[in-house]
Amino acid sequence: MRITIRDVQAMKSRGERISMFTAYDYTTAKLLDRAGVPMLLVGDSLGMTVLGYDSTIPVTLDDMVHHVKAVMRGAHRPLVVGDMPFMTFQVSESQTVANAGRLLQVGGCQAVKLEGGVRVASTVKRLVEAGIPVMGHIGLTPQSVNELGGYRAQGKTAAAATRLLLDAQALEEAGAFAVVLECIPTPLARVITDRLKVPTIGIGAGPYCDGQVQVINDLLGLNPDFTPRHAKPYAQMGLSIIDIARQHMEAVQDGSFPEEQNGYQMDEAALAEFLQQA
Repeated sequence: MRITIRDVQAMKSRGERISMFTAYDYTTAKLLDRAGVPMLLVGDSLGMTVLGYDSTIPVTLDDMVHHVKAVMRGAHRPLVVGDMPFMTFQVSESQTVANAGRLLQVGGCQAVKLEGGVRVASTVKRLVEAGIPVMGHIGLTPQSVNELGGYRAQGKTAAAATRLLLDAQALEEAGAFAVVLECIPTPLARVITDRLKVPTIGIGAGPYCDGQVQVINDLLGLNPDFTPRHAKPYAQMGLSIIDIARQHMEAVQDGSFPEEQNGYQMDEAALAEFLQQA
């Protein structure tokens, strides 16, 4: 049975920590499903981790629908959340509802995530009224990287911390079922978590959030050139892939692969007939 937003909220009530991972494809989603992960985020971070962009800004709604559909084919138990990409929720509330509805209706996910606090609260409320569950996202919001002046921690002054608390409260009041806190000071994340009835999901926000979300590529160490400060790689699969590829190339070049028994064989009579005809 698939996990619902009510199940996630009940985890906070029980004091049970929530794990959330990103997934962008069928195979990864299937493996994370098998691991028992309760929530998957098809994040617009795929722009950087999968599509090779410098930011999330070029990611389109079509990109998101494509990857959400792939994840849904592999994930049968987790609650799957699809990111609302840049300029799909900023123009008008009616357009936002249509775009979010497409992620659910065509993509198949159960909820959407969008960035912003007070200024998107009315949009969140409209989505919830339309029957679309919403996860909020405040702090470092990657779609606002140009406005923020880069990827940097937020809420480090008293005034900025107060604004983020108000953002979180506005999202909860608007009906968001959970709020992502990205790259904010640990004490601030703790206050927000204590004040909200809905779960907080941290990334670079310290240990006091109700849950944690991580980019699966970071956990696997798929990028040997960069590891975010807030990530904990459990493997170095990027280096392993490079090593495996080199080993295979050497085997091909020295003739040790493929071995004859790896190939398909013909019946001896068929082979003899073929050789006679050839």
